[in-house]
Amino acid sequence: MSPSGRHLDTPSPRRSRFNVNLDSDVVGVYSERIARFLGTGRYLLIQTVIVVIWVLLNVGLFAFEWDPYPFILLNLAFSTQAAYAAPLILLAQNRQENRDRVSLEEDRARAAQTKDDTEFLARELAAVRLAVGDTVTRDYLRRELDDLVDELVERISARAGKGEEPDPT
Repeated sequence: MSPSGRHLDTPSPRRSRFNVNLDSDVVGVYSERIARFLGTGRYLLIQTVIVVIWVLLNVGLFAFEWDPYPFILLNLAFSTQAAYAAPLILLAQNRQENRDRVSLEEDRARAAQTKDDTEFLARELAAVRLAVGDTVTRDYLRRELDDLVDELVERISARAGKGEEPDPT
């Protein structure tokens, strides 16, 4: 047993000295904003102006020379900026890919629902056409009535020509 009262064969509980709890959505939103800004002409203009001022202050008229000619400090700043920019851009691309995937799944579901609705309406339309085909139309009824009237007139005429009484049936 150790002086602290714990057994030496038992691992000590893990203590986290540095605990950062970041919401991935918040980090993602800000990384997307930064990635969008890094891809603009405005950013390139600002970066160009900073580099020109940096070079002029170190070489030009004032010659403060805190970063002499090979501009090691400026290169370090660019390296640091690139080291942060690349992961931020990748994070933004991953978030965009996730949004695209969700959107694609929704589009597929909507397309499947539209297809199902279209097939249902086509079946209903076919059923209505069959039902309408079985119903008596006005023209069909008139034609049948005209045929019956013609047939009755012929019967009556034929019986009248023979001198028989017309049969009411």
